[in-house]
Amino acid sequence: MCHVIVTCRSMLWTLLSIVVAFAELIAFMSADWLIGKEKPSGSEEVGGRAGGSQEPYRPTLGIYGRCTRISHMQFSRRDTLCGPYAENFSEIASGFWQATAIFLAMGIMILCTVAFVSVFTMCVQSIMKKSIFNVCGLLQGIAG
Repeated sequence: MCHVIVTCRSMLWTLLSIVVAFAELIAFMSADWLIGKEKPSGSEEVGGRAGGSQEPYRPTLGIYGRCTRISHMQFSRRDTLCGPYAENFSEIASGFWQATAIFLAMGIMILCTVAFVSVFTMCVQSIMKKSIFNVCGLLQGIAG
């Protein structure tokens, strides 16, 4: 019975470790860190007829990505373009955002490593009399 509980706990921990690593990676890649003021999406008529959706547009900015409106495609379904604005590290918005990028990247690397190692804890639970769970838990605390 005890072995089943330990196995269930380690499986849950492994699953949550993988989910958190992916969530951090998605947050890092997201362009929705700063969301601008709502702008009208071109409700004026062009050529005597209304076109496109009437949804407002909000410009967004992430650590190295952004979403902006494409002016020549104003009335199409896909009138915003999302992608990186920084081609190299020095083009990231500010020094604080550069530091955020460094710390998040290091945290994501640690979390991905722990998620990878946690899969092997199903078979091996200690190395050199040290619990892998304790070491990985410490690493997760540092990454957080």
